[in-house]
Amino acid sequence: MKKYVMSLDAGTTSNRCILFNEAGEMVSVAQKEFTQYFPKPGWVEHDANEIWDTQLEVAQKAMANVGATAADIAAIGITNQRETTILWDRVTGKPVYNAIVWQCRRTADLCEKIKEDKELCDYIKAHTGLSVDAYFSATKIKWMIDSVPGVKALAEAGQLLFGTVETWLIWNLTNKQVHITDYSNAARTMLFDIEKLCWDEKLCNELGIPM
Repeated sequence: MKKYVMSLDAGTTSNRCILFNEAGEMVSVAQKEFTQYFPKPGWVEHDANEIWDTQLEVAQKAMANVGATAADIAAIGITNQRETTILWDRVTGKPVYNAIVWQCRRTADLCEKIKEDKELCDYIKAHTGLSVDAYFSATKIKWMIDSVPGVKALAEAGQLLFGTVETWLIWNLTNKQVHITDYSNAARTMLFDIEKLCWDEKLCNELGIPM
């Protein structure tokens, strides 16, 4: 039986799947673009369900190219647009809003307000290694909780899940069983303590994001 390593490349404008054989040779590639949404100047969104659908489609196509089945896949690795932010209902599995893309600047004003608190900014820099910016996931999460009807109630009820794109893909690939990320993705949220390797309770509290 042939064994392949599957690489899922969840990009900003398209999803791609590459299969490598046991010799490390690239044997199959499939790629598909997905829709970009610009609801207001400086705002950038994706449909999280379309991200999942196109990623699954290219994975199936790459496998079909070489006649591979699920049993032939030894491992899956994911590379992704890391700061893009998705919130979804853990019960229904449905996103509560479009994915807010890393490029989106809708929370720039909020970030400027945070910057007025030098002590908090110093804390963020010391614990997350990041400077305050709308680029990162933290203020995107806050925006959805504060601005999208019903989301705050879901968050307070413990029914809301957050993830960057790899977390959303893994959740779906495991039939909604596994909610997980890794340090390299968590470190791009502006909520992760890079020394203790855990979510920072103070920052979550400051932004009104339930742990």
